[in-house]
Amino acid sequence: MKQLIVYSSQGGNTKKLAEEIFRQLPDEKDIKPIAGAPDPSGYDIVCMGFWFKAGQPDPAAQEYLKKCGGCKVFLFASHGAASGSAHAKMGMNKAIELTGGATVAGTFSCQGEVPAKVMETAAGKDPQPPWLKDAPNAKGHPNGNDFMNLSDALIKAGLKTVATPKGGSVVDGSHAM
Repeated sequence: MKQLIVYSSQGGNTKKLAEEIFRQLPDEKDIKPIAGAPDPSGYDIVCMGFWFKAGQPDPAAQEYLKKCGGCKVFLFASHGAASGSAHAKMGMNKAIELTGGATVAGTFSCQGEVPAKVMETAAGKDPQPPWLKDAPNAKGHPNGNDFMNLSDALIKAGLKTVATPKGGSVVDGSHAM
């Protein structure tokens, strides 16, 4: 299976997730920042990562997502909002909508550490963005637990299998902690 991992990353959080996906996926794969991303149509699966700007995928990611209409995709994101929050869900739903009917194999999102300057700017806005109250809890993310949850999402999407080493115990992702 030919796989493409494309990411848009402002502070490095989404890039960390993309690199973890690259490490975990079997088979033939390419990883590219969005600026150098190839046409997605030549791949069996496109793993597309982005960060949120104003509650939706960043502008560069939005343009690339629109090219994924006939593809099978796995979407992943980092954001300052709490995982599972309405803000995070709305952003992922917008990404799905932008793919224009692509087959979505799965999704994953987690908090990513928000730079102090970004939090300072957001705090000065009226109204303040909904993610700001959750942003202090994003410090240190993505982390090992996030990588384990990402691994679970890749398994659920059918992109990898549970690895069982010769000793018989299941690999649990503790390498990423």
